[in-house]
Amino acid sequence: MADALGEAQAMQPVTIQRKDGAAKQPKLETAASLLTMNGTEVDGATAESFITEKRIGERIKRLRLKRSMGLVELGKHTGLSASFLSQLETGRVVPTLRNLARIAMVFNKDLSFFFESEPVSLFRVHRKHDRVRLPQTGVDDPTYFFESIGFMVPDRQLDPYYAEFLPVKKTQEIRPHVHPGFEFLYVLDGELEVRHGDRLQVLNPGDGVYFDASTPHSYRCAGKTPSTAIIVTMHQPSVAQPAYNLRPLGAPMGVRGSAKQGAVHPSAPVSSVRAVVNGSAVQKV
Repeated sequence: MADALGEAQAMQPVTIQRKDGAAKQPKLETAASLLTMNGTEVDGATAESFITEKRIGERIKRLRLKRSMGLVELGKHTGLSASFLSQLETGRVVPTLRNLARIAMVFNKDLSFFFESEPVSLFRVHRKHDRVRLPQTGVDDPTYFFESIGFMVPDRQLDPYYAEFLPVKKTQEIRPHVHPGFEFLYVLDGELEVRHGDRLQVLNPGDGVYFDASTPHSYRCAGKTPSTAIIVTMHQPSVAQPAYNLRPLGAPMGVRGSAKQGAVHPSAPVSSVRAVVNGSAVQKV
């Protein structure tokens, strides 16, 4: 019953008044229909152009496929037939505001979603000849050089780099560094030594490592030939995990609720942590 009612409303004929006052024969509302708005006549070509520009049918189809929803299922939610929805998605019919509102509510969207300008999908190519080779910062004799391969993307959520690590001289100093967020490194060629806190790993071509960048870390070419790698840094501060005063296994129940000396509670202030990097204390709050 709902399907029949929805389809009848979707395909309801409209009568369009001509300038001479005569009424044309009712016909289905399609993109080629004449639209009358506040006494101003809009021809079919203008309406067709408007519908094509907004791509309402394509937007509906993307919403439906994103939910892994079939036409029949969407029809059950909206009271519209699957055949009508198919014609709507392919642009063969124009929806009334009533039917468009039904579809919008299924996907928790406002009516304006179908008429607003679509955001341009980000796609930015960085050519090799556009990149700038920069040395390691903060040292006179750099041990590696890097090139940003995402510098043309504004407000980016991550920073990708191409890096080349040179064989280390005896006089060169390997300086660890820290920054908020996380880091991923993938070795393309050569051997690369990665130090993360007290951990030391030698990576070979094809090896990758993902780590918390707020811990002091450094890189060092481990071979006699340069090593190259792709490095991706994500400026996302790590979330501190609260320490709870849990009852030790086998301890009486009373121990759990008692306030033991030295116990850390989530609401208790945590003192600042100091890390030593190259003999200098680096304070992290």
